[in-house]
Amino acid sequence: MTRSLKRPSAAAVIAVFGALMLTGLSGCAGVAGSDPASASSSRVAAAPIIEAKANAAWRSGGMVAAANPLAVDAGVEILKAGGSAVDAAIAVQAVLGLVEPQSSGLGGGAFMVHYDATTGDVITYDGREVAPRGATPDMFLMADGQPMNSLDAIRSGRSIGVPGAVAMLEMAHREHGRLPWARSWDRAARLAEDGFAVSPRLNEMITTAVNRGGLPTDAANYLTTDGRTPRPIGSTLVNRKYAESVRRIAREGAKAFREGPLADEIVAAARREPVPGTLSHEDLLAYRPNRLEPVCDTYRVYLVCGMRPPSSGGIAILSVLGTLENFDMSSMGPTTVAGWHHFIEAQRLAYADRDAYVADDRYTSVPLAGLIDKTYLRSRAALISTDRAMASVQPGNPPGSTPRGRDATGVGTGTSHFVIVDTRGNVVSMTTTVEGLFGSQRMAGGFFLNNQLTDFSFRPVDDSGAPIANAVAPGKKPRSSMSPTIVFREGRFELAVGSPGGNAIIAYVSKALVGMLDWNLSPQQAVDLPNMIARGPLIAEVSRADPALLEQLAAKGHAFRSNRGAGEGSGLHAVRALPDGRLVGAADTRREGRAVAVSP
Repeated sequence: MTRSLKRPSAAAVIAVFGALMLTGLSGCAGVAGSDPASASSSRVAAAPIIEAKANAAWRSGGMVAAANPLAVDAGVEILKAGGSAVDAAIAVQAVLGLVEPQSSGLGGGAFMVHYDATTGDVITYDGREVAPRGATPDMFLMADGQPMNSLDAIRSGRSIGVPGAVAMLEMAHREHGRLPWARSWDRAARLAEDGFAVSPRLNEMITTAVNRGGLPTDAANYLTTDGRTPRPIGSTLVNRKYAESVRRIAREGAKAFREGPLADEIVAAARREPVPGTLSHEDLLAYRPNRLEPVCDTYRVYLVCGMRPPSSGGIAILSVLGTLENFDMSSMGPTTVAGWHHFIEAQRLAYADRDAYVADDRYTSVPLAGLIDKTYLRSRAALISTDRAMASVQPGNPPGSTPRGRDATGVGTGTSHFVIVDTRGNVVSMTTTVEGLFGSQRMAGGFFLNNQLTDFSFRPVDDSGAPIANAVAPGKKPRSSMSPTIVFREGRFELAVGSPGGNAIIAYVSKALVGMLDWNLSPQQAVDLPNMIARGPLIAEVSRADPALLEQLAAKGHAFRSNRGAGEGSGLHAVRALPDGRLVGAADTRREGRAVAVSP
């Protein structure tokens, strides 16, 4: 039974903030290395510097911003029926799993940040997949000790973690749902039975998967006309198995994943040759989502809240922002080489720390508070020269850290993000994933199973023998970069944002936040800014970047390459509350989404 959080008094917040300052910690970082299952009882110990406030007098209506118009329509329908942001999130996810199966679905996992306008409470939900009990640290190594080929690992049964998205949504619905659970699944079931039109993006993703080595038989039968030819744009795709699964979930809830015919199909798919995995019925029965404290900290006049481990997103976003807080970013602006130079360098520092220190904090001690400590980030910011790119970047030594091995985690691509504000002012920012394009490419119940376990480091130790934080372990959750974020100003909801994109999510979301909070851009303008990803060699979105700007960055020593072929790119979605009470949304034009308002 999940315990309800109690909001601390103002005096308690002040007392906690004073204690944190005395110990050199800041923000609502929580306790490094604590068990997420017990985090719900640590509200006072993890109090933010500035609290979100209740807003029961909300009069701004609602909004849904998501990556596919059919999913947006499903969410809008629920809001118009009086549903909550969580009710609408269930409907959006159910449809996305059908019409955008390359990115997310019922066989994957998710993270949600939720703001309750009635109580002012901000809480997060962790629906991340977990490694089966039979997982071993060396399961992605071949006989000679070398890592498996990435595609072979992805398409193997070993890549499949216990799905968590539906269980997470069920938990959130128990606490914040207003409509019956089954109501939010109706639209997806009807679409699956009646069929939907293959979109240009779905056709493109099928083509990519086919060209990367083909699809397994069940996936090929569903997504192609003859095993090789992608279903054409505009053709009708029917998925009666998906409709059957959705109706079962509507009746039984997440229990459908723990026992019965759907659970049997999941286990059979994971244990199928080639390279079968160890996922078992016992693993499905044991899975439980978690309700966690957010990781929050101030950025100038704002309070920024995101996910704690096993996601690295909240920490890394706050690390980027906390480093940039030491510079006058607003005076630099979005068209200046100085603005982009500082943003890129702050990313490089944040990624170095993230790679070294962040993983599932039930298994690895994560110096969470130290990584976002203002004094520590000031020391990191001092490494940034205004004239020249850093020649190399190494992890720092944040308070509470111990040395870690060099990370050996790959890049994932199959993810989606959506933002929902309901007509009462409650907010959901949710990132959802199957990890790769069509996940493991193995199907059960009409949907794709994730390949989330390839988000672990393929090596358990580095070349020096030092343990890697994100190594595989049974029951462990692979590190994520998902960064669903909600921002407050003076305690009131300001904006929500997030994106897909593998580990580039951190770059995408940070860019959008800097664009809106520092450069005074509208949500759409901020989303449309060129993407610059600085984990390793700088990846620049050359099609959107000013050539003169790229030349100036190169003159400062930034070596970059085009983002062509570098994964699926961003899919940012955002909603912002303006001072006059209006909601303004943004849908990334790199995808097919929309942002649609709902009247109060």
